[in-house]
Amino acid sequence: MGNSFQGLDRFAAGAQYIGGRLRPGTSGRRHTVVDPATGRDVLDYVLASTADVDAAVAAARDALPGWAGATPGERSDAMHRFAARLAERAEDLAHAESLQCGKPIKLTREFDVPGTIDNTAFFAGAARHLQGQSAGEYSGDHTSYVRREPVGVVGSIAPWNYPLQMAAWKILPAIAAGNTIVLKPAELTPLTSLMFAQAATDAGIPDGVVNIVTGAGRDAGEHLVGHPDVAMTSFTGSTAVGRRVAEIATSTVKRLHLELGGKAPFVVFDDADLEAAVHGAVAGALINTGQDCTAATRAYVQRPLYDAFVEQVADLMATVRTGDPFDEDTDLGPLISHAQRDRVAGFVDRARGYATVVTGGTAPLGDGAHYRPTLITGAAQDSEIVQAEIFGPVLVVLPFDSDEEGLALANDTPYGLAASAWTRDVYRAGRATREIKAGCVWINDHIPIISEMPHGGYKASGFGKDMSTYSFEEYTQVKHVMYDNTAVARKDWHRTIFGDR
Repeated sequence: MGNSFQGLDRFAAGAQYIGGRLRPGTSGRRHTVVDPATGRDVLDYVLASTADVDAAVAAARDALPGWAGATPGERSDAMHRFAARLAERAEDLAHAESLQCGKPIKLTREFDVPGTIDNTAFFAGAARHLQGQSAGEYSGDHTSYVRREPVGVVGSIAPWNYPLQMAAWKILPAIAAGNTIVLKPAELTPLTSLMFAQAATDAGIPDGVVNIVTGAGRDAGEHLVGHPDVAMTSFTGSTAVGRRVAEIATSTVKRLHLELGGKAPFVVFDDADLEAAVHGAVAGALINTGQDCTAATRAYVQRPLYDAFVEQVADLMATVRTGDPFDEDTDLGPLISHAQRDRVAGFVDRARGYATVVTGGTAPLGDGAHYRPTLITGAAQDSEIVQAEIFGPVLVVLPFDSDEEGLALANDTPYGLAASAWTRDVYRAGRATREIKAGCVWINDHIPIISEMPHGGYKASGFGKDMSTYSFEEYTQVKHVMYDNTAVARKDWHRTIFGDR
């Protein structure tokens, strides 16, 4: 069907969005956004320098008093208009997201864009509900209450796998709580983050509340995290990079939220609906070409169902259609780049030495960064293919015998972002939700998220929450205010200082 989005035309003024307008970067170094499905150039732009980061932080700092001082209703009204602008531009956003990421257009139309609009509408409402604990006389002589206040300027970094949704997850709770923000998207995928910020301005959100700097992580990203005027950092990305972000942030004693890697287990008990589990595994493993921290990557199947599960997953994977992301029949787009495709292929090729590639494991001919859906069996629990985050369309399946063994294997990686358990037994389901150490545990499904519920991990998958009102714990300061009710000059506790005087 083709794509009409013209990146060069849209961002001729530059790929930085500072103080309510596009501007060019000043680093002198250029970067090209490439369509991973065709290898064609989409946008050539100058990366942000540290001076551009300083300018964006200054714009956010200048906008902070006015935005933080707005009433919750005023912020809510602006964000409702923001959601409406996004809805008007839904098709444009879907095309841009598919173009820069290689996502099938049906994924961006039915998941990325609607989810972002819904998230914006949710936070428009949540902006009115930043409540603290109700007042009370806890000491007898004083009235106490709790205020929630913005932390200040937020400096956030988003990844390339869900550029639009991750921009929303970073920006929306921050501004709903009265903060201002500078977001650094991945250099590979800046288009929809810039469009998101433009929609915010068009909705009447003041200049400087939302700023975008598109630069390299080691330059723009590290400078943003370490900036003395940035009060908080929120980062989504790999655990390895998250450690570096944490190192910089903690050295400046600022608040930190990390959503890091995952290696989600998919536990199938012997009483599960096999057809549902097979379809759930293929969909959960291949969503966004497997480039999803919550993707189903490790299937543990109780032995009575193991052989049938492997056979049926292989058969279903063989029906998944790869191809042009703008063809509505395409199920699976390319990986984000040829470098990422080669990285995924490296994991699979090394696994051939100790496991069996049942299906897939090759790249189709053509210019795009495609990789076929891949199923692997026979790997040991401690092998690389089971333990490492691959970030591609690869599912490894292992058998287990007892329920205890299955749940222990599910927990046996450093990660704890998401998991699922498949069973008809309510007691097994309850046990799985209690014992699996992950920020989200699905029962008889895998992947769905909703704006009202939190997203975040355990262990090496990070800490803190995106989405839902739980995210306000990251983006607000809690202040205790205490009033004396006695009007007495000499308090009883003064005896500890003045004695009997």
